[in-house]
Amino acid sequence: MRPLITLLTDFGTADGYGAELKGVLYTALPDANVVDLSHDIPPQDIELARLAVARYWHRFPAGTIHLVIVDPTVGTTRASLVVESDGRMLLGPDNGVLSPALLRPDARAFALQVLPSAAPTFHGRDVFAPAAAAIAAGAALESLGAPFPSPVIRRTREPTRLSNGAIAGEVIAIDRYGNAVTNILGAHAGRLDVGGRYVDVVRTYGDVPAGSALALAGSSGLLEVAIRDGSAARELELTRGAPVIFRRS
Repeated sequence: MRPLITLLTDFGTADGYGAELKGVLYTALPDANVVDLSHDIPPQDIELARLAVARYWHRFPAGTIHLVIVDPTVGTTRASLVVESDGRMLLGPDNGVLSPALLRPDARAFALQVLPSAAPTFHGRDVFAPAAAAIAAGAALESLGAPFPSPVIRRTREPTRLSNGAIAGEVIAIDRYGNAVTNILGAHAGRLDVGGRYVDVVRTYGDVPAGSALALAGSSGLLEVAIRDGSAARELELTRGAPVIFRRS
């Protein structure tokens, strides 16, 4: 079976960084199936990368190797990790991007060896890609580095239940449609207070007229604020960290 290797980076597609990484993989594994998930994570945005990983890493079949390269402290003393979790392998810097896999009880992490020849500005090419190729070729994780018992784990902040029964949360991400994803679990009745504007929770975008604001449970199970056929982030001036309050009907 062809090794399945996925790529999530903040490299973009203009500068050739992703192409270099893929060149290393294909040189070592000419029959590999390398899947570009996205190279459009905003530069150095560890938090958005973490949330993206949470959406997809377990959707791929067991045996998949995920490379996650969003690495603003590349070349420093931060560890370079490979994580085995739920039958998948994830490689990336020890900055929290691999947290979704590390939260599983069966997860185990190893610190990869970083050779002196590795460019201190490009561990994706010189550390993570060779390690991914070695794993795909059958190398044991123990042969690539030492156990790493205390990796960085980032968690989404929990919402707070207020004395009146309402739930106070915040926007944790803005997606490419301008939808504002909150940290409040989805509900099918109620309303969100978004900066003093009340937005009803509905089932789907088609439940409101074009241009109307709405809230709904997104595919991640979290409440999202949206504008039908528009951008909630732009029209409601929402950014990551903006407070929201949910009240049941």
